Amino acid sequence: MRILFLSYWGLNDGLTTSTVFPHLRLLQERPDVEAIRLVTIERGAEAALRFAPGFTTPKISFEPLRSKPGRNVILNKMEDFTRFPKELIRQAAEFRADFIIGRGAPAGALAYLVWQKTKLPFYVESFEPHADYMRESGVWRAYDPRYLFQRHWEKRQKQLALGLMPVAENYRQQLIREGVPAGRIVTVPCSVDATAFAFDTTARQRVRQRLGYTGPETMVGIYVGKFGDIYYDEEAFALFRAAADHFGPGFRLIVLTPQSEAAVRRKLAAVDLSAAHAFVTRAPHAEVADYLSAADFAFAPIRPAPCRLFCSAIKIGEYWANGLPVLVTPGVGDDSAIIEAEDGGAVFDVTRPGSVAAALARLSTLLAAPGYRVRIHELALRHRSSARAREAYAALLPVGGAA
Repeated sequence: MRILFLSYWGLNDGLTTSTVFPHLRLLQERPDVEAIRLVTIERGAEAALRFAPGFTTPKISFEPLRSKPGRNVILNKMEDFTRFPKELIRQAAEFRADFIIGRGAPAGALAYLVWQKTKLPFYVESFEPHADYMRESGVWRAYDPRYLFQRHWEKRQKQLALGLMPVAENYRQQLIREGVPAGRIVTVPCSVDATAFAFDTTARQRVRQRLGYTGPETMVGIYVGKFGDIYYDEEAFALFRAAADHFGPGFRLIVLTPQSEAAVRRKLAAVDLSAAHAFVTRAPHAEVADYLSAADFAFAPIRPAPCRLFCSAIKIGEYWANGLPVLVTPGVGDDSAIIEAEDGGAVFDVTRPGSVAAALARLSTLLAAPGYRVRIHELALRHRSSARAREAYAALLPVGGAA
């Protein structure tokens, strides 16, 4: 098999590192895979890109698609979806691809547009109702051309993809209700490297010492991610304040975010969390596990919306792999239900009075249990193992090299 693997994220995006590279490695290990070409979407000023996923890549080559910078975002995206399919058709022919795997529904839309011209078969990983996600998050409006086109392209993916790999069982069941044959759908939650993200006592001591979080009563919460859009913003900072009130003077906060440190610090100051109580930085993905080891629990303030039932937050898998109980909102993929059923943290609802306090009390109980990190690490092994992707490839991909 010769596979053109299309990521809608850039090569240096954390999601490419955490979700695309592990799957490339799994595919490369298959004896029936002859070659893989990774194609990423690169935005902004043109710069040299170095493909270095952290493992040897004898079967993998890399070729980016570059979006033209400096234009109106809507025009830019629409131009992407007229120009990129032509470039992908050229790449697929040059590479002699047997099929395309698109990572995410926007990548799947491009794969469909290639199919429309060439009938080159395609699969879609991490398939989700992206158009509805963006509309429910307030990023797109119902009349936005991006929403209308993406919704149509998702409908065509459901009809024409040889296989769909949604990240939540909730969405697999929804797709079956919509008439997609069950045999073409395998649930593959966003997998994590449970070994790479496992708790590390040495890293915990080193990071805590560096941050000055060394007191015997120190209780550290961590948040990895952005604020706004699909995540809470002001509500997240109110949650941090509630945790500080609950745990008392020993509470400390670590925030790893790609957003402006100054802007985040202003919002922390607004809830009376100073630099002495909160550390904010943009950390490379390779350093995230060390910061997780320094923490005692984690935040996942994902804004509830109907489509959240169909997602799989990579951060929750990474938190679990490190043994951290998670404070999460209701209706987040399959994870909120797992957290409630298997004591993987606590669920809070900001619209329900007393819910945050009750979740923090529940969290305190979990943190007091001996060996809680080992038990929660096992959730990552059960629910976020890369074995799920390997099984999906075995079930869906053509055997022997031809689609």
